[in-house]
Amino acid sequence: MNDLLQDFRAERGLAMTAKNDGDDRMDPEQGGGAPPPPAPDNRMSEFFEEVAEVKNVLASIRRNLHKLQDAHEESKLVTRADSFKALKERMESDIDEVSRLAHGIKTRLEQLDKKNEANRSLPGCGEGSSTDRTRVSITATLKKKLKELMAEFQTLRQRFNDDYREVVKRRYFTGAILLFWYLIFLDMAVLVEAQGEMLDNIETQVSRAVDHVQSGTNALQKAKASQKSTRKWMCCAIIILLIIIIIIVVSVLKPWRTGKA
Repeated sequence: MNDLLQDFRAERGLAMTAKNDGDDRMDPEQGGGAPPPPAPDNRMSEFFEEVAEVKNVLASIRRNLHKLQDAHEESKLVTRADSFKALKERMESDIDEVSRLAHGIKTRLEQLDKKNEANRSLPGCGEGSSTDRTRVSITATLKKKLKELMAEFQTLRQRFNDDYREVVKRRYFTGAILLFWYLIFLDMAVLVEAQGEMLDNIETQVSRAVDHVQSGTNALQKAKASQKSTRKWMCCAIIILLIIIIIIVVSVLKPWRTGKA
C-alpha cells in the first residue's frame, strides 16, 4: 500500500512540475502558450488523508493489544487483592478503548466504500480505472489489517480464558471478568466476521477457479488416452481386415493350381 501512495504522489509531483514549466513558457502579454493542465484531484488527496488516519488508529489498537498482553502477564504475579483490582480496571479500560477504536474504523471503512462507489461516477475514475483500482486495493488492505488485529484479539481472549481458569479458585471475581471479556470479544467476533466476508468470498472464488482448471486438465488427459486407445484398436482392425482379404483372394485365385497346370 505504501508503494501505491508513493506512486500516486510521484505522479502528482510530475504533473505539478509540468504545470509550472508550462506557465513559465507562456507569454503573459500575448496570452499565448498551451492551455493550463487540469487542477489536481483533491478527492485522492482527501482519500489518502483518510487512509493515513485509519492507519494511525490501527497502530493505536495494536499498542493497546500489547498493553493488554503485558497486563495479563503482570496479573500472574499479583497476589494482593487491591493491586489485582486496579490491574483489572486498567485492562477493562484498554478493552473499552480497543472496542471503541475498532467500531470507529469499521465506520470509516464503510464510508470509504461508499466514497469509492461515488468516485466511479467521475470522468476517468470508472470501475477498472487506475484510480478506482488504487482506492479499492488500499481499502481492502485496511480491512485485512483490521481483520488480522481482531484475530489477534480473539487469540488473546482465548489465552485469558485458559490462564484464568487456573486461578479462578483463588480470585472470586475472575468469573465476572471472564463474562465481561466474553461479551466484548463476542462483539469483536461479529465485527471480524462482517469485515472478513469480502476476503473470504474472494478466496472461495479463487479456489473454485483452481478446481475448474484441474478438472479441465484431467479431462484433457483422459481424452488423449482415449484417442490413443482408439487409434491402436483401429490399426489392429485394419491389419486383421487386410489379412482376411488376403486369405480370401488367395483362396479364390489359387495360384498354386495355375502353376501346376
